[in-house]
Amino acid sequence: MKPCGTETPTTTAAATLFSFLRQSGNNCDSKQLMKDLATREFNAFLWISLIAITALLLRKVVKLFRLWVQARNIPGPPCPSFYGHSNLISRENLIDVLSVAHKKYGSVVRLWLGPTQLLVSIKDPALIKDMLLKAEDKLPLTGRAFRLAFGPSSLFVSSFGEVQKRRESLATELNGKLIERATVIPTKVVDCIMDRIHKMTDEGSIDCRMVSQHMAFTLLGATLFGDAFLVWSKATIYEELLMMIAKDACFWASYTVTPVWKQGFWRYQRLCTKLKCLTQDIVQQCRKNYKLFRHGDENLHNETANMGMGSASGAPSCSGVEMPANCFLHELNGHLNAREEPCGNIMGVMFHGCLTTAGLIGNLLERLVTHPEIQDKIYSEIIMARKGSIKQDQQCVDKMLLLLATVYESARLLPAGPLLQRCSLKHDFNLKTGVTIPAGAVLVVPVHLVQMDDSSWGTNASEFNPYRFLTKSGNGSDLVLNSSPTGVAEELVSPGESKFVLNDPNDNVAFLPFGSGTRACVGQKFVIQGVVTLFASLLEQYEIRLQSGSQSDSIPATNHGVFQPLPSPKIVFVRRNE
Repeated sequence: MKPCGTETPTTTAAATLFSFLRQSGNNCDSKQLMKDLATREFNAFLWISLIAITALLLRKVVKLFRLWVQARNIPGPPCPSFYGHSNLISRENLIDVLSVAHKKYGSVVRLWLGPTQLLVSIKDPALIKDMLLKAEDKLPLTGRAFRLAFGPSSLFVSSFGEVQKRRESLATELNGKLIERATVIPTKVVDCIMDRIHKMTDEGSIDCRMVSQHMAFTLLGATLFGDAFLVWSKATIYEELLMMIAKDACFWASYTVTPVWKQGFWRYQRLCTKLKCLTQDIVQQCRKNYKLFRHGDENLHNETANMGMGSASGAPSCSGVEMPANCFLHELNGHLNAREEPCGNIMGVMFHGCLTTAGLIGNLLERLVTHPEIQDKIYSEIIMARKGSIKQDQQCVDKMLLLLATVYESARLLPAGPLLQRCSLKHDFNLKTGVTIPAGAVLVVPVHLVQMDDSSWGTNASEFNPYRFLTKSGNGSDLVLNSSPTGVAEELVSPGESKFVLNDPNDNVAFLPFGSGTRACVGQKFVIQGVVTLFASLLEQYEIRLQSGSQSDSIPATNHGVFQPLPSPKIVFVRRNE
């Protein structure tokens, strides 16, 4: 007999075969189950994605319909096509289109730039002030232009909430330490400018645009970086690069997707990289120069102390001259976020400051050469202010009322840009008239139209008259309607105290060359003081004339009450008789 636990070979083989078949069946079922599970998960992902995309599209459609409904309550011309007025509007004729639309539809006008892009133009000064206080953001295109050229920066972003603290810090620095430096334009700054102008004259004739660009660049560079900038060998290359980048910034930023497929874009990026390297170089030169001056000042202080003279000896302090610029560079580059570009804020300030200052200086030069009688009166005013000055190395610009008024009037007639642009990225807001401006709408102020409006500036609003910013002291009579400046100028520069006071241009809400509201130019006072001081030093030594053969009556024509700039006149600088 066989033991009970013993199995025959046949039984063992059958059991093994059955076990193998059952395991194979289980493996097939498992694979099928996993395949079905993966298919169901993928289908669920597709459904979730479809629902999410549909919800997103529906949200955009609802937002678009809401925009259309809200825009219907804003007066404006009807759309000629689905694409709005974009086919009828160009950069050259936009002001003309807005001028006609405002005359027909009132102070608030809408234009469709496309099926999803609404432009709202506001001309009434009271509504402009209300809008500039409520619309705190800038267009995303502006932020992209600065970011593309200089890298991420905390000073030039669209959202006001992200830039508010840095703007306040920058305004404190500009209107504090640096404005003191801007009012002390040393003779070597004027000499540096004139050396470059003489070189340009040797190469050919020069016009206001070329001169104003160089003057603005030198003024801003010397104020920000100190005296090291005046002897910097790469200043000319830096200026050319800055202007080239400024010219093409908005073009490349207008692409929704970065155009990496275009060779021109990479050439532009190489120029930006070179500009960054030059900026780092001048910053290092500035810091090195500051350390040398500080070390020399400490040695001088120790020497005078050892001689028993102490600090009361009146010894000059070199470090006090360079300290403001050094502090400013530290402020701009300090507290950077991890994503910010080193020196990006400095390049942005130079970029924006040069464009604004060059425009103001160019307009001022044109006014002085086309109105030589004003230039003569300003020169007499400078001489009178210089005689009463205690510090001969400083210009008493506060006493040069006619020069200040001429700067304001030049900025009024031809501001830096034809449009002041704002937007509210997240929230709708209501104007005083009850009109609701939807979020995301492009808000513009036609600055040319506002600053040439008879209701704000009198019947001679289209004429150059700096005396509109002067008021007779005592009786408070405004000179805005005085179209005969000769008599006023003679009284203004006569010996003794002036009978006139300078009006604050910002008291007039229609004065907008530097913007207004929460996003107004933080460097307005700094630029005005620097330009006035520069021209006081320049006009004291030189007379600015039209070049022989240029049209002496080249006064800009007006179209719809807006100055149409003529080609920049050729000018020469003639040293005054000593």
